[in-house]
Amino acid sequence: MKLLNGRELADYIKERQAHQVRGLRQANGIKPTLAIIVTASNPIIDLYVSLKKQYGADILVEVLVYRVLMGEVEDLIEQLNKDDSVHGIIVQLPLGDVTKTDEVVNMIAPGKDVDALGSKAIFHPATPMAIMWLLSGYNIDLRGKKILLIGRGRLVGAPLERQLLAEGMDVTVADSRTQNLDELALESDVIISAAGSPAILFSKMIKEGAVVIDAGVASEDGKTFGDVAPEVYERDDLIITPSKGGVGPLTVTALFDNVIRASRNTLSKD
Repeated sequence: MKLLNGRELADYIKERQAHQVRGLRQANGIKPTLAIIVTASNPIIDLYVSLKKQYGADILVEVLVYRVLMGEVEDLIEQLNKDDSVHGIIVQLPLGDVTKTDEVVNMIAPGKDVDALGSKAIFHPATPMAIMWLLSGYNIDLRGKKILLIGRGRLVGAPLERQLLAEGMDVTVADSRTQNLDELALESDVIISAAGSPAILFSKMIKEGAVVIDAGVASEDGKTFGDVAPEVYERDDLIITPSKGGVGPLTVTALFDNVIRASRNTLSKD
C-alpha cells in the first residue's frame, strides 16, 4: 500500500505561504486577514474552525471568527465586504438554516469569496484544489484513467466534476440515486469519494492497484469518519489516502492560498 500523505505536502506548501505572508507584511504593509462566519455548532464545524485558526496563526494570517445568528449574517457580510482590512470571507457550512446557503454565499464579494462558493467566484474551491495537489504531488497522471467521483455536493463533488471535465478527463459521477455503485467502482482506476457517508466504499468494490482518495467526512457520536471502510486499509496493493492526514490538511492549506491571493490582489487596486 502506498499512502498519499497530504500532511507532508501541506508542510512544504505551508513554508512557502509563510514566506509570502511575511513579504506582504514587511514589503507592503498588508496583514492578510480571513473572516469566518459561524451560525451553527457541531463537532465537525468546531474542529474545522479551530484548524483554520491554528493554521492562520502558524503563517501569520489573521483569522477572525464571528459566531452569529442567521438573522445577523446579511449585515455582517455587508460590513466585512466593505472592510478593506479583511481579504477573505467564508461562511462555515452547514448554516443554521441550510435553505439560505445559496443566498448567503452569494452575498460575499467575489474578490473575498475564498471558499469559491458564490456564483461569481474567481478562486478555485479549496477541497478540489487539495485533491488535485495531492494527485500531482504524488505524480498520479489521470489521463487515460477511468475516474469515479462519488458525491456531487457543492463543496467538493460538483466543482471537482466541472474541473475534471474541463481538463478532458474520463469521469463518471455517482450520487445517492446511483443503483450500480459497486459495478462502477470496480471498473474504475481512480476513485474519489466525497459523499460524507461513513464506510460506503468497501474492499470488494475496488479493483487491484486502484487509486483511492477519501475526501468524505461524517460525524457520529462526536467522532469523524471517512467514506472508506476500515477493511480497505488491510490491502497492500492500493494507492490511497490515510484514514487521517489525507485531503484534510491540504484543504486548509488550499483555502489559505486563496486568502493570500486575495490579499495580494489588493495591491493592484492601490
